[in-house]
This record gives sequence, C-alpha cells and structure tokens, in this order.
Amino acid sequence: MLTVAVLISGTGSNLRALLEAADEPDFPARIVVVGADREADGFAHAEAFGIPTFLVPFEQFENRAAWGEELQRHLEVWSPDLVVLSGLMRLLPAGVVDAWAPRLINTHPAYLPEFPGAHGVRDALAAGVSETGASVIVVDTGVDTGPILAQERVAVRGDDTEHTLHERIKPVERRLLIDVVRRIGAGDLDLASFTT
Repeated sequence: MLTVAVLISGTGSNLRALLEAADEPDFPARIVVVGADREADGFAHAEAFGIPTFLVPFEQFENRAAWGEELQRHLEVWSPDLVVLSGLMRLLPAGVVDAWAPRLINTHPAYLPEFPGAHGVRDALAAGVSETGASVIVVDTGVDTGPILAQERVAVRGDDTEHTLHERIKPVERRLLIDVVRRIGAGDLDLASFTT
C-alpha cells in the first residue's frame, strides 16, 4: 500500500478528493499525514478523515532553507512513499526537493509547459488562447518544469473570467491527480523512471 503525505496552503479541494478516493477499499494508496505552511482550512478535511496534521508556519523561520529543514523533519517522521503538493503555494527549497524527487508530485492549472508559475489561469486568459488545461508533474527545483505525468486540455470560453475558468480546471486537476496516485500505487507508473 502506497503511503502518501499531502502538503497544502489553503482550502484543500484536491486533498478532499484524494481523501475520498483513498477511502475506497480498492484504492492502492492511503494518506498518512497532511502538512501546511500556514493555518489552512484544508486541515478540516484531514480531521474529518482522521488523518494527522502538522503545521510549519513559513513566517516563523528566518529563511526558506530553515523552513525547509523543519518541513523535512516532519516528513521524515512519517516516511511516506509519495509526497503530494496539493495547493501548497510556496516553492520548496532545493534540499527538500532533492530529498524526495521523483517521489514528489504537484498539480498545475495549465497545460505545461504553457503558463507555468503562480498565475497559470490568469496568464492563459491574458494570452487569449482558446484552450489551456491541467497537469500533474514530478517536482524539480524549477518552477513547474518537472517531468509531466499526466495532462488534459480544457477549453477557454469567450466569457471566461479567471474564476470561471479555474473552476472548470479544478475537477480535471483532481481527476488527473487521483489517477496518477492510483497508477503509482498499483505499480503501473514507476516514478523511478523520471529523473529531475
């Protein structure tokens, strides 16, 4: 059984979907802990499923490296097979990435390598494209530059706002994430073959 740690910053909608999937008896993975870099509403989802949580508040550390060292200590306690970034709105220090990659994955609301970074949905609208998408990647030390594990196109409508487009991308992200975790847990997707 694949053990998974999930790191969040916000409401945890992807986390909730993954918890529900992992609650199914035939799902080949289970979430063992949820961590965050700030007080996150998504902790409520973990608590609802009886999953332990930990908090490593970024602002309490003098720099990103020190924060990363504490985050790494918490992850090592649980020794998960896979770490999922689920709306963690902070770049991980290279030391954390190096410790976990390629067993470190993230979702992104764009069809990478198109529109990387924190504003993928806004950037797609600003570019006037007719379609964008969602991606699941292996995290590397760049910004959304790691190997792509799964992705799917999402059409951009003429009346889309950043909010409406993002709301249509989110379910695709969730589905792709659940499928990737399922494939890893079932042995159908070997992360060791992806180098970062």
